[in-house]
Amino acid sequence: MTVMPDVSSAWSALGGDPALLARVSTVERPGVLHARLPVRELARACVGACALAAAELGARRAGTDEVPAVRVDDGAVATAFVSERHLLVDGRAPVNFAPLSRFWRTADGWVRTHANYPHHRARLLAALGVPEDPAAVAAALAERSAREVEETVYARGGLAVALRTPGEWAAHAQGAAVAGRPLVEHGRLDAARTRAFTSVRRDPLLPAAGVRVLDLTRVIAGPVATRTLALLGADVLRLDSPRLPELPDQHADTGFGKRSARLDLRADRRAFEELLAAADVVVTGYRPGALDRFGLTPEALAKRRPGVVVAQLSAWGEGGPWGERRGFDSLVQVATGIAAIEGSARQPGALPAQALDHGTGYLLAAGVLRALTEQGDEGGSRFVRVALARTAGWLLEGAAGRLPEGAAEPLPEGEGPAGGLSEPAEPSPDAWLAERESPLGRLRYALSPVWFAGAPRDWERPPGRWGADPARWP
Repeated sequence: MTVMPDVSSAWSALGGDPALLARVSTVERPGVLHARLPVRELARACVGACALAAAELGARRAGTDEVPAVRVDDGAVATAFVSERHLLVDGRAPVNFAPLSRFWRTADGWVRTHANYPHHRARLLAALGVPEDPAAVAAALAERSAREVEETVYARGGLAVALRTPGEWAAHAQGAAVAGRPLVEHGRLDAARTRAFTSVRRDPLLPAAGVRVLDLTRVIAGPVATRTLALLGADVLRLDSPRLPELPDQHADTGFGKRSARLDLRADRRAFEELLAAADVVVTGYRPGALDRFGLTPEALAKRRPGVVVAQLSAWGEGGPWGERRGFDSLVQVATGIAAIEGSARQPGALPAQALDHGTGYLLAAGVLRALTEQGDEGGSRFVRVALARTAGWLLEGAAGRLPEGAAEPLPEGEGPAGGLSEPAEPSPDAWLAERESPLGRLRYALSPVWFAGAPRDWERPPGRWGADPARWP
């Protein structure tokens, strides 16, 4: 059965009361996020469910029985889903992909690599045994099969994924493992006492006011989730290892509303435990198992901090042969068959936005907000778990009826997005962009698409310099 992404199915996955869906209205703009797959519908669903979760919690904390009305505007959603493209820092546009992060021809097909970070780039080059020269990389890849490249690069700690069709992914052990999981996994970890909410002001209405969030995420999806919680009033402290580099422009795009500190979990465990003792939410975005040795499983965190909400994000999901692999939006698109549908087996394509990252980020934020609401009713430490590959599966489930007859497999040459399909005109994004001064310079940036009656329009604080804040609560 085809399941088209919509607010109703996202809200159901979050365990929300279906009666509240009547509070949601939509402003449709067919020209945005044009693609063969229902990207616009997925983006709208993720944002709409997040806004409804925020409105629900806001009503609880404001002491009102009526949940504020929610409006989802496709224009605002589409602008936010490409926020990294709208960002300007003192008039300069960032570079979002490094030269070696791209599609490459192999002896039997295609692979896509991800080499934005220096350590990933070094591992890719070491696996191929070539210098940092695109021509040398292309020559080396052209002599090998796509699956061989995938395994060889992964074995050296790099990132390369072979192009698959949706059918090939469904037959893959990881595809099967992910398909068997809910879109949003959530539940109780213990019988911690019911959360006692303090009241909040109504103008603006800040559902997450006073909630302390430890943000252990990187790249886009996790930071989008915590950026959204910060908009809604949460005190978000992002923690990064001093051993891992960060891309400054990426931090500028997703750092709104947060403070940012560097903390070595191997050397500064006492500092982390002090932060955890006063935290309400812990959000992690590392591959499954990577943080287990630091005692950061949901069960271990709940034991040390009863009543905590633990939100976990991964690329490939928990379990399965790829469960512990690193991954990014662009690579998940390639593995799951999205790139084949948006292009063809002879010329793969991509979605009009990193929609898996952004969509999963809003689902994760929604899961945290719903967990906080449920704690007010039932108590208990809580967990929330999402994966880019599962969001990809949801997008693919909505493909039937949107694609030309017989297009469940790669489309013929010339029938992808670049092949002449008519595209409705997109509205100008200006209404959903803003500018302000920051410690990083003058920023132009996308506003949040999460809107309900009384919602904040903008973040209270702009992003600061990465890692410049102290690792403590104010």
